[in-house]
Amino acid sequence: MRYPSMTALRALDAVARLGSVSEAATELNLTPSAISHQIKSLEQTLGFALTERTGRNIRITWQGERYARDIHGLLANILEAGQRFDGQQVSGRLCISSPAGFATYWLCTHIADFQALYPQVELHLISPRTPDDTSDHGADLFIAYGMGDWPNQHVQKIVSLRYFPVCSPRLVNTMGGLKTPEHLAGAPLLHMIDYSDWRVWLAAAGAPNVDVQRGIVFADAHFVQSACIASQGIAMGDNLISGEALARGLLVRPFETEIESNRGYYLVADHQKVERPVVQAFGEWVKSQLGGGL
Repeated sequence: MRYPSMTALRALDAVARLGSVSEAATELNLTPSAISHQIKSLEQTLGFALTERTGRNIRITWQGERYARDIHGLLANILEAGQRFDGQQVSGRLCISSPAGFATYWLCTHIADFQALYPQVELHLISPRTPDDTSDHGADLFIAYGMGDWPNQHVQKIVSLRYFPVCSPRLVNTMGGLKTPEHLAGAPLLHMIDYSDWRVWLAAAGAPNVDVQRGIVFADAHFVQSACIASQGIAMGDNLISGEALARGLLVRPFETEIESNRGYYLVADHQKVERPVVQAFGEWVKSQLGGGL
């Protein structure tokens, strides 16, 4: 599932609190139709109804009320995170190094929310040589992919990953379907960095004899997913990178088995740089979005 937009969550929160689309539109400085569009988009993302029409008005469904209560708490946490920096100058240059996959499929679709919270911050986004590289002295903060072993640096996991095979619908049709994991023995496999993710998944799925040391090895998740969408092979997808492509039907999951990865995305920073208010502010924002923290 894709991550909901902040605008859509704020729209639902306002409608639930105020009981009116028009009042929510006034509070958020949007049109009523924009509020309705945001809620409809949120319903499509979540897969269940948040509102229902009663005559000329709408009301929140019981599922919507429960979800809105949870969202209100999260929005309050975001506001509190920003208030922790009251009296401090959250401004200046912030250079973030992020792997292309994470940047393409998450950060670049959410970064405007951070900029709106801290308009005085001059943001720069760069890519490392490899997803686990934290050697660029010009970066203030790294979003790095790995197992958390960056010695002598401040390290905090921001998202855990669940892995599962993904492929394009066209490739599945070309192969005549994939009924069991053993059928992967003749399939083109795509790998990120090494063969370990496929090896662990196949063992969990009861097909340890499938030869994983074949196919193409890529340096970043962005490359893997692009090749997978283009029907070049079957990749190991995850809950963060693959969510939107699955929702749009560009990829499918041929098997239900998934595994918890021993790798994830981390915030990594020099111990001196991590004390800067702008670095702390970004870390708190990521924590509010992904459930981790700096």
